[in-house]
Amino acid sequence: MVTRLLPLALIASSLILAGCEVGAPTSDAGPVPSDNSLARPVIPGHYIVVLDDAIAPSGVRSVAERLTALAGGTIGVIYSHALRGFSIETTARGAAIIARDARVRRVEQDIVVTARPTEGKLTGRNKAQDTSWGTTRVGGSHDGTGRRAWIIDSGIDLDHPDLRVDTEHAATFVAGTSSADDQNGHGTHVAGIVGALNNAIGSIGVAAGATVVPVRVLDRRGNGEASWVIAGIDYVLANAAAGDVANLSFGAGLTPTIDEAVLRLAGAGIRIAIAAGNDGANCAFVSPARVNHANVYTVSAIDAKRSLASFSNYGAGIVDIAAPGVEILSSRRGGGVVSMTGTSMAAPHVAGLLLLGSLHTSGTAVGDVDGQPDPIAVY
Repeated sequence: MVTRLLPLALIASSLILAGCEVGAPTSDAGPVPSDNSLARPVIPGHYIVVLDDAIAPSGVRSVAERLTALAGGTIGVIYSHALRGFSIETTARGAAIIARDARVRRVEQDIVVTARPTEGKLTGRNKAQDTSWGTTRVGGSHDGTGRRAWIIDSGIDLDHPDLRVDTEHAATFVAGTSSADDQNGHGTHVAGIVGALNNAIGSIGVAAGATVVPVRVLDRRGNGEASWVIAGIDYVLANAAAGDVANLSFGAGLTPTIDEAVLRLAGAGIRIAIAAGNDGANCAFVSPARVNHANVYTVSAIDAKRSLASFSNYGAGIVDIAAPGVEILSSRRGGGVVSMTGTSMAAPHVAGLLLLGSLHTSGTAVGDVDGQPDPIAVY
């Protein structure tokens, strides 16, 4: 087996190479772009190591420890379900040593992952229940009790009065943290769009009363590392059940290992809503938005007039569906509601519909620049 350390210039092509290897996903995210103009900053000295799938899950840590001893450095997180591998802090020389090992499929430099919505006006902590125009546009709220969504994000406010949070399965993969409690607000807002309770306070979710599980991969600033995201996806695959849905409202540059992990999660039968991204650019340059699979729904954002939002990423053959993403009212960290704008808000509308088992379309986005208007999600 040929192994390699991937320079940044070659990262764009590595997902296709991985698809040719034994045990790797057979789906991919479409054509490889010629220029990665949306690349995110790399994290110096941090790498993601993908091991041969023949290694048993129980043996991953042992292999990681041996390779780390050879190369020098510190192990970060271990991956045993979505893929076999681990993250490591080491030198470029250490990464090259690891890449030459026959048990290694790929070594990839870790990069920054971000969630970048625009926060709007706080409408009041104790105001009577509001219904966002987004919830109305997709067909209103329906009972989501008993259904479960994994929110891979900045965490969720664990004691928010308008959310049914599964604290038993809550997890954090942000270095230096021990709680999935949201310190940013993004994940709480996303969770509210999916499943805020139908009661006398706050907002109301698309699948009202659905259980939301915080899987924290973003820090208090809304930033994360690709290695944390992969760990979060790995955790969901280990714990999710049939009928569950996962929401990913963040973006990175081309990151083959995130794409591979998402494909594995989708292949296990978990349906996934993914934000298209807020760069006003082609999704072919964005992981995991670029992933194509029958269980993956990449979501662009529309405004109240049905127009594709100016910030929304696009991509014929990549974006699957559009949903409301401008001035969306939902749960605020600490209680109450707040409006936010972004494809981060569009994706959880679709996640809610997927939980309900009723994803249809009505009309198309106006002004879609790729010439193939995205159908608009409805109940």
